Amino acid sequence: MKNTTAKPSATPVEQFADWTIRHRWGILLLTLIFTLVAGYGARNIEFLNNYRIFFSEDNPQLQAFDELQQVYTKDDAVLFTLTPASRNAFDPQFLEAVEWTTAEAWKLPFVTRVDSITNFQNSVAEEDDLYVDDLITDPQGLSEASLASAKKTALSEPLLANRLITEKAYVTGVNATMTFPEKDITEGTVAAEAARDLENRIKREFSGVDVHLTGMVMMNNAFSESSMIDMQTIIPLMYLGIIITMIVLLRSYSSTISVLTVIVFTTIASMGLMGWFGIDMSPPVSTAPTMIMTLAIADSIHILVTFLREMRLGQSKQQALIESIRVNFTPVFLTSITTCIGFLSMNFSDAPPFRDLGNVVAIGVMVAWVLSIVFLPALISILPVRVKPLSTDQTTVYDRLADMIISARKPLLWGSVAVIAGLGIFIPRIELNDQWVNYFEESIEFRTDTDYTMEHLAGIYTIEYSIPAGESGGINNPEYLKNLDAFSTWYRSQPGVKQVVTISDTFKRLNKNMHADNPEFYQIPESRELAAQYLLLYEMSLPYGLDLNNTINVDKSATRLIVSVENLTTREIRDVIENGANWLRTNTPEYMHVTAASPSVMFAYISERNIKSMIGGTLMAIVLISVVLTLALRSYRYGAISLLPNLIPAIMGFGAWSLLEGIMGLSLSVVTGMTLGIVVDDTVHFLTKYIRARREKDMSAEDAVRYAFHSVGRALVVTTIILVVGFSILS
Repeated sequence: MKNTTAKPSATPVEQFADWTIRHRWGILLLTLIFTLVAGYGARNIEFLNNYRIFFSEDNPQLQAFDELQQVYTKDDAVLFTLTPASRNAFDPQFLEAVEWTTAEAWKLPFVTRVDSITNFQNSVAEEDDLYVDDLITDPQGLSEASLASAKKTALSEPLLANRLITEKAYVTGVNATMTFPEKDITEGTVAAEAARDLENRIKREFSGVDVHLTGMVMMNNAFSESSMIDMQTIIPLMYLGIIITMIVLLRSYSSTISVLTVIVFTTIASMGLMGWFGIDMSPPVSTAPTMIMTLAIADSIHILVTFLREMRLGQSKQQALIESIRVNFTPVFLTSITTCIGFLSMNFSDAPPFRDLGNVVAIGVMVAWVLSIVFLPALISILPVRVKPLSTDQTTVYDRLADMIISARKPLLWGSVAVIAGLGIFIPRIELNDQWVNYFEESIEFRTDTDYTMEHLAGIYTIEYSIPAGESGGINNPEYLKNLDAFSTWYRSQPGVKQVVTISDTFKRLNKNMHADNPEFYQIPESRELAAQYLLLYEMSLPYGLDLNNTINVDKSATRLIVSVENLTTREIRDVIENGANWLRTNTPEYMHVTAASPSVMFAYISERNIKSMIGGTLMAIVLISVVLTLALRSYRYGAISLLPNLIPAIMGFGAWSLLEGIMGLSLSVVTGMTLGIVVDDTVHFLTKYIRARREKDMSAEDAVRYAFHSVGRALVVTTIILVVGFSILS
């Protein structure tokens, strides 16, 4: 090996580069040890698969939902949607399957309640006695008249119609409510696996019965399942895409191997440090490895492209490496810092998983920077590198591109302004909207099962209220019940509403029962005393597990009203909620004026809250990046100029998105700060080369532009293509 000692007049950066080459074996060993020690932290990572992780503790919608669950029951559910081959849900053989499923669902872990058309607590009165029993028992032994009567009751009962039985009586549901002790993060997974096992047993026991699973328990499990599937498919695709792209663009196997080693070590170390720092895995964070892999390449590519160009111009491997580190040390450091700032701005997000994603990727970016300037030169100095000589006066495509831009700078400038303005004017048209079940691809079983269920039954989109009665025992007040009934009736008339569960319907049914089942008495009891008496009789008749604790609070001062809606967008849900609040304010006493609460309500407002919180984060990132560039470039002018190419891509991107989709959801709401840190890379590399030409080589502005294109044009194209490939695979 030739002596690589730097010349006496070498700069500190050149001396550092020379040091990495001379101590290459020690650096390789230390890097391997660091990667293994850091990567060992991955054992501490736990996968969080609960939709609640998307909401911070101070989220008002989450707080409202927590308060509601503290008053009633803190529960989630698995809904078994059953469809008979006969398309008749009241076929005795199918009802036997429903009854069997109901009984088996009680055996699922964490189950506290099971509701179906067979065990619905139907009330009938004989003289002064009230009898409550399962709507259907021993379906095989029922007469046609009894089946017809049960069908009529089910289809006319507000608690069942469109919730557990379709209007045409050919699809039904068995709803298993679960209460988790929250002692182990695997509880949801255990419940979901048990539900899947029961699904398979239903299919084996009853041929011809089609089963679909949905509910919040299955949705939580789908988050982890889909993330694991993505990681198993996307990461291998990512590596394949990177390998092909680098071989084609770099035309150097040693360089490709070096970059792959850097990104593998970076990814392992970053995910391990994530575990050491106590950051848990979640669906957004599961994209971090792919993002880190994509971003980790950029630093290495710039160093390698300059290194290969210097070797093609006749430099030795060691001289080319030292020159490449000298030229790229500052811009690579700046791009890493600015990218890190961009991702750290995600800490302003209202959704904790996106904060975690920003922090993990920021860690990865800085690990990639360290490995690129320390480990990469040491590794490449060992590997054999062959290049084809390049004439110093040979014109490249980037030289011709520079000449074209310089000669047509005015038309290009004004044309760019027109395009930017033309796209930018469409940004206000972007609508904050989402459909959170659509977070899952149709290839995910939960998505198809939920779509099927919501097509026929109520599904998982709900809007819930805990409506106070103003006093203990006040739910028996006829005036309160009439207001509650009017609110329910109004909701049922609203577009998109599939079903409403309210205690006022139970009071009306009981009043009818106690008047010889006369339909004319299907109304609120006339007096508070009668209402209280009916409710007491009914509660005393209910079996264990099917009481009213999920509908009435302990001192009977409030009731729970649940509105099930179709697969509405978050904007449509917000409209429904606002209309409901207006109706309450206009038509009920002040003590009944409450806010809605449910997972659907929480998701309906998260994008809007996230946008508002990310505005501050993005502004902070812009200020910090501008300060960093101004100080590094030692020029207010260049610092200000750098803002334009950093902000314009976001303007054009959102403008184009407005034309293509026009909808911004939760994920897109964090994009600005994230992309700001990424797009600044090209600006930094181009500007540093331009400034070097102006200050060190005393070139004119035009020649400095040519120098920048000649020096860094290829690297910019390569890194941009890799970024596009990487994020395209991620999408």
